[in-house]
Amino acid sequence: MTKPDHVLGRAPFYAPVGVVDIGSNSIRLVVYDGERRSPTPVYNEKVLCGLGRGIATTGRMNEDSVARAIQALRRFRQLLAQFGTRKTYAIATAAAREAKNGGEFVRNAKRALGVSVKVLTGRDEARLAAFGVLAGIPDAQGIVGDLGGGSLELTVIRDGELGDGVTLPFGPLRLMDMAEGNLKTARKIVTDSLDELALLHGLDDRTFYAVGGTWRNLARIHMAQNEYPLNVLHNYDIPAKSARALALVVSGLGPASLRDIHAISDNRAETLPYGAIVMDELLERTHVSDLVISAYGVREGLLFSKLKAKNRQKDPLLSAAWDLARARSRSPNGVRDLCHWTDQLFALVVKDERAEEKRLRHAACLLADIGWRAHQDYKGEQSLNVIANASFSAIDHAGRAFLALTIYFRYAGVRSKKVSPQFDDLIDAEQIERARVLAAALRLAYVLSGFGPDILPKISFGLSEQTLVLTLGRKLGDLQGEPVVKRMNDLTRLLGLTQSIEVA
Repeated sequence: MTKPDHVLGRAPFYAPVGVVDIGSNSIRLVVYDGERRSPTPVYNEKVLCGLGRGIATTGRMNEDSVARAIQALRRFRQLLAQFGTRKTYAIATAAAREAKNGGEFVRNAKRALGVSVKVLTGRDEARLAAFGVLAGIPDAQGIVGDLGGGSLELTVIRDGELGDGVTLPFGPLRLMDMAEGNLKTARKIVTDSLDELALLHGLDDRTFYAVGGTWRNLARIHMAQNEYPLNVLHNYDIPAKSARALALVVSGLGPASLRDIHAISDNRAETLPYGAIVMDELLERTHVSDLVISAYGVREGLLFSKLKAKNRQKDPLLSAAWDLARARSRSPNGVRDLCHWTDQLFALVVKDERAEEKRLRHAACLLADIGWRAHQDYKGEQSLNVIANASFSAIDHAGRAFLALTIYFRYAGVRSKKVSPQFDDLIDAEQIERARVLAAALRLAYVLSGFGPDILPKISFGLSEQTLVLTLGRKLGDLQGEPVVKRMNDLTRLLGLTQSIEVA
């Protein structure tokens, strides 16, 4: 008899939540699959309204920008209703809090959206941006810089705690207005403000975490220049010297030249040189070792701040892998058994497994069955592409490559030579071999249990001198056969061991 879904652990509860972010440059709606440790965006729409343009000189949001914004919010209201969101959070940042007509705009925005709009203080904005970085990079150590159209928020992070923070009035749109379009003047405005900022001291050899669309576009240019193998911005790491070199080049280019660069969007061409100036001056003063792009910012920080303390402590990578397992695996509880089963195996055959290696192994186990619906000939490639480009957080690009290759080998075979050359610069030979060993264990588990629940706990490993012993429970003795022998041989060959299969 087929077991019910709640026993198999299928399909995570879907409770969409919306976040509307009314910024100085753009207004964005993101609908997430729920308020969970690792929320997945299911819809993302941005409208460039330029609410912050001209505020530095006129003190007001211009009427055309306001009209576009209100129309966008009406559309968002309809979309939110169609998605059936249970909650919607709406926030507004620098433009709404600084413009003389900001209060009137917020009242009209509330009517258009049908939801209260909270105007964040600079302190609020800095705090939520830092929370967003911690949500996506829990071990972050350094300083968070969130560059919006109208302001820059800086917050120090140490050991998972938020330190000092500050808001500065030079997002690219505001900086353009203040400098009247002159890049040299803009640089002087930035340097004059940063020279007096004590917050930037004591950060030597730490990391600058860059949040915001302008800096993401700079990272896209760096990726394109270096023919980077992954098109994933989150946790993309650039050495500080390289980031400064890029910023110096971009800050000297005009909009026409920038529009010719395929890696950046046309609407960023005008503001990108100003964002590059801010980046260059910050990196010069902080003496950080590297710049890391965070795709998580204020919106994700807002959701993170709503979680209970115990849920904040959950591992976001394992949470995301489990959610994906529940959505795509035939028996999610069956793949969860793999974590404990491979714990036993690796304790016997792998010396000194580090905590991070164990964590990645568990994530791979949870992802072991996500490709079963694909065509037999393409399960490996499709799974590799899903994992390489998934919206995972709390994982660097080398770890992402390890997961993708492990599941590729799980489907394509551990002897497969079709290792994607795109990962050559991300993962070393030792980790590739480790991926093959783990994949061999997953392939063995598949022919023993089909990843169904409650089977693997009745199958154990032992090590007798140079022989790996697989012991089947007495009621599982009929599982013996050529497929099991073959998969055991693949595993033991990689480990340099011989094999034995027993029933007890």
